[in-house]
Amino acid sequence: MAKTEDPDVLIIGSGAAGGMAAWALTKLGVRCLMLDAGPMVDPDRDRTLMSAHELPYRGFGKPGRFPHVTQASEFDANLWADEKQNPYTYAPNEPYYWVRIRMLGGKTVRWGRASWRLSDYEFRARDHDGFGDNWPIRYADLASYYDRVEPLFHVSGRNDGLPQLPDGNLTPDTSPDSASIRRFIAAARAAGIPTTKPRRAGGALASSANLLLPEAVATGRLTIVPNAVVREISVDPKTGLASGAWFVDRRSKRDYQVTARAVVLGASCLESTRILLNSRPRQWPEGLGNRSGTLGRYLFDQFYIKGVVECVVPEARGGAGGRDLMGGAGYIARFRNLEKREAKFLRGYAYDFSSGGTPSARILPLYGEPLLKELDAVRGAGFSMTTMGEVLPRRENHVRINAAVKDEWGIPVLHISQKYTENEHEMAKDAREVAVELCRQAGFEVLASHAQMVPPGESIHELGACRMGEDPKTSMLNRFNQCHEVNNLLVVDGSSFVTGGSQNPTLTILALSLRASEHLAGRMRRAEL
Repeated sequence: MAKTEDPDVLIIGSGAAGGMAAWALTKLGVRCLMLDAGPMVDPDRDRTLMSAHELPYRGFGKPGRFPHVTQASEFDANLWADEKQNPYTYAPNEPYYWVRIRMLGGKTVRWGRASWRLSDYEFRARDHDGFGDNWPIRYADLASYYDRVEPLFHVSGRNDGLPQLPDGNLTPDTSPDSASIRRFIAAARAAGIPTTKPRRAGGALASSANLLLPEAVATGRLTIVPNAVVREISVDPKTGLASGAWFVDRRSKRDYQVTARAVVLGASCLESTRILLNSRPRQWPEGLGNRSGTLGRYLFDQFYIKGVVECVVPEARGGAGGRDLMGGAGYIARFRNLEKREAKFLRGYAYDFSSGGTPSARILPLYGEPLLKELDAVRGAGFSMTTMGEVLPRRENHVRINAAVKDEWGIPVLHISQKYTENEHEMAKDAREVAVELCRQAGFEVLASHAQMVPPGESIHELGACRMGEDPKTSMLNRFNQCHEVNNLLVVDGSSFVTGGSQNPTLTILALSLRASEHLAGRMRRAEL
């Protein structure tokens, strides 16, 4: 990188949070430097067409390389962070699946694109049920930013006027539902359970690398430095303000320092928290801006029950299910603990449901030729559901630095401690029971059901650990994602969340980053930094 004058803002991370910060700040005239731990993406160079038999491990991948990344295969192994180079630790009885992508665009290169707004059931959760803390903002504070993010990411869906799932600025999804989907929706309606169309980002793969960064670079105000593994935020010893960052070149392993007037941290929930915990100037021996001891605390995510119920639509057996009967998908919004309180758990859960798949051989009690015949009979006749449940933020769920273990670049790693409690387990049981009953009422043949949540982290919706709040004694960030104790440091990714609901968090991360970045630009214009 050619040396010019120092940038106004240093941005760490290039995914939803960092990409949106770059997009917003550069459009407002702010000069930015972005550091990302991974390489630039070059599809022509980095991909090729191969058959499974041409791969050394026949598509399954090298054993031990991604033990906690269930989404990885040998076909896309270059996407995921290698766990041998990027280790972390946890107690033997508390497994945690930390799924990372280190390349330009971050996890938006490979996200599911589900795009739901949070509501005041999440932002004001304590007001509703008395547990935990409220966010320092309300839905009304973020609504106009959601309005701007949704068309930028070409979010499609249907507005149904549900207070727990606020309407959006959507491209209308007017696609007809298949007969099996209509039957399921009718069963849900009879039970008083709301359904809607999926909301999904589209257009140019809905990635920061495609939708945000090119426009930011085109302003001439963004310089991107790839392969920059950030070790810590640097601090001016005289002012106590963030002054930039130290980073290690991923390939050469040489150390570098960059400086800026402000720092925006958007490296993803756990990585941003790790950077702050590893930043220990004299004023903050327990992590930058962490006199409260809150940094690293209140880690949570959303629990998933994959295939909570697997069914067959009887009329579709034997290849009889055409497009009129089978196909399509939908979403059940949270319906528990809105007006009526449940006795066994707080908060609620949602479902994805889909029609037209083929049930897994693992759930059919057959073997050999009978199994093959049954698989052929139910091909395309499946109906399945997945549960996404809210996890309560608890102080004891936390991360800390394990100085005894270092990554490939000599940086101390995280030790992660998170486990689900009785609240999540009771919610999971309820989700299974409701799913089975809805499918039976729809006339489907239930093949299997379960309430086994995936390990914490596997949903890739890790949140908290550097949360927002009104009180500096119990939070790290203010209502504009600005560090209480270091006012030129912003943290704009999922680590800032106070609660998460059951909705996928990416749309809210984008909206928060947009809001915080524009507020930062205003402060810079007013010479407040």
